[in-house]
Amino acid sequence: MLACEAREAIVATLRDLTSSGLVIGTAGNVSIRADDGLVAVSPSGMSYAAMSAEDVCVVDLNGVLVEGRADPSSEMQLHLSIYSARAVGAIVHTHSRAAVAVSTLVDELPRHHYYIAQLGGRVAVAPYFTYGTRELADAVTHALDGSDAALMSNHGAVAVGATIAEARYRATILEWLCDTWLLARASGNPRLLTPDQLNDVRDRVTRNIYEEIATNVVDD
Repeated sequence: MLACEAREAIVATLRDLTSSGLVIGTAGNVSIRADDGLVAVSPSGMSYAAMSAEDVCVVDLNGVLVEGRADPSSEMQLHLSIYSARAVGAIVHTHSRAAVAVSTLVDELPRHHYYIAQLGGRVAVAPYFTYGTRELADAVTHALDGSDAALMSNHGAVAVGATIAEARYRATILEWLCDTWLLARASGNPRLLTPDQLNDVRDRVTRNIYEEIATNVVDD
């Protein structure tokens, strides 16, 4: 995907995230690694409803602005840190309600449902650091080691993928897992999957599931 196409995809994704409730106001941000070695990232503090593709920032891997009519997201450092550590094509960062709630309660999302296998089998919670800092970028990058999603303590969530559709899908799965765990926890002590049970599911998970990306959790 070229940078111009990536900018259009970011606008569409942000509006979709807003309509689905995963993003409130201007909270959260999205980026795509373009084929030309640049990164398209959402601008800081701009209404997603009024945003155009020309407003989306394009930076190089050092964070130098190449195109865009506004400042890049305050979490640009987070995005660039993940791209430097992982061969992923897109990142979705949200402040979704259930993810924020769970991030204040645990150090790792309990494995109460096998959908967690779609995120790599483990969702760690990165420790809290002030937004936009190198410390936060490093902590989240570390939490994503071996996983395709992580929670950010007292902050939100991040999901990665080969494409923006894949990252968007994983953000939805993560929010669903957080929401269902909170519901179960409020009612009692949830049963958790054993390592063997989860490994059996992980062996069955293939990339074919992402060929039919939907905005809702796969009904299975």
